[in-house]
Amino acid sequence: MEETLDADLSELSREIEQQRGDGDDKGKADKKSPKRAPLPPHLPRRDVPHEPADTNCGCGQAMQRIGEDVAEKLDYQPGVFTVERHVRGKWVCRCCLKLVQAPVPAHVIDKGIPTAGLLAQVLVANFMDHLPFGAPRMNWLTSWKRSRARSRVHVIWDNLNTHRA
Repeated sequence: MEETLDADLSELSREIEQQRGDGDDKGKADKKSPKRAPLPPHLPRRDVPHEPADTNCGCGQAMQRIGEDVAEKLDYQPGVFTVERHVRGKWVCRCCLKLVQAPVPAHVIDKGIPTAGLLAQVLVANFMDHLPFGAPRMNWLTSWKRSRARSRVHVIWDNLNTHRA
């Protein structure tokens, strides 16, 4: 009887160790933030700079720019999708090691990528035009395909004209 108890206890301790080892891996995987796919590169982009009001430190030294944070937001103006790139510069004082950065601009949806223009278009399409939720997406997809096709036609046309000359 004692032998079976010892065997059971040792087996249970092995299972507990395995669970603890797997639990640590799961905790690390949960802490990783999910990566959102980047917005398509063919969309036109517009930079919106956000810099601190003063780039001089309190100690009298001029601050130096050491980098920037970029957040991309999807915007919609009638017929055109665009990307707003919010660029916030990082400034540091070499003397006192003080880091200064402009505050994050307010978002319509926290941690979301739509701008007010895109949300307004969705609301108008759904509630004013009485379109079902999927219909605006289909309209946008066809306009997106048309704009990409137009850009390809222009490239082909330009290539033909350069070879003629």
